[in-house]
Amino acid sequence: MRILCIADEEEGWLYDHWDAERVSGIDLIVSCGDLPAVYLEHIVTLANVPLLYVPGNHDTAYDRHAPEGCVSIDGHLRDFHGLRIMGLGGSIRYNDQVYGFTEPEMARRAARMALLAQASGGVDLVVTHAPVRGYGDLDDLPHRGFDALGRLLERTCPRYLVHGHVHLTYGRIERVREHPCGTTIVNAYGSHVIEIPDGDIPQRSGLFRPESV
Repeated sequence: MRILCIADEEEGWLYDHWDAERVSGIDLIVSCGDLPAVYLEHIVTLANVPLLYVPGNHDTAYDRHAPEGCVSIDGHLRDFHGLRIMGLGGSIRYNDQVYGFTEPEMARRAARMALLAQASGGVDLVVTHAPVRGYGDLDDLPHRGFDALGRLLERTCPRYLVHGHVHLTYGRIERVREHPCGTTIVNAYGSHVIEIPDGDIPQRSGLFRPESV
C-alpha cells in the first residue's frame, strides 16, 4: 500500500502543475493539516483515491467549509483495507484563535483513542498535526509537541506516526525519526510517500471493527 502524506505547504505538482504520473500507484492520501480545503478538494478529485485528514492549528476555517469529498479522522479510528488509521489534529493551544489543546486535554483525547485501538486489535498508522514531544518538535510553545502522543505510541505501538506543523524549512529538521517503541515518525511537510507491504498489514479481530473508509 502506497500512502501519500501531505501537510503545511502546497505543492505545485499537486495543484498548479498536476503531475498524474507521480500520483499513479497511490492508494491513499492523508493530510496532516494546515492545508486549504480547496487544495484537498482539488487533490482528491484528480487523484480519485480516498483522502483522510486531520485539521491543523490554522484550519479553523474547516468549521465553515470542510474539505468536500474528504474524510475527517480527527478523534476517529478508521479501517482502510485492513490498515487501522487513527487521527488526532490540532497543536498546543498557544492562543484563542487556533485549533489547539492543552496537554491535559490532548492526554484525555489520546487515552480515549488508545482504548479504541486496544478494543479493535490495534492501530497501524497515527495521523496527527503536532509532533510527539522530543521527536521533531521545537522548544517554542507554538511548535512544542505533546507528551500525550508519546504515551499513545507506547500504549499502541503503531507502525507509523505521521505529522506536520514543524516545517522542514525551519532549519535542520529530520524527515524521519524512530521512537523507542518501534514506531517510525514521519514529518509530512510538503509531501512524502510511505509504503507498507500488503503482507505486513495484520489480520485482526476485536470487540468492534472500526468504520471503513
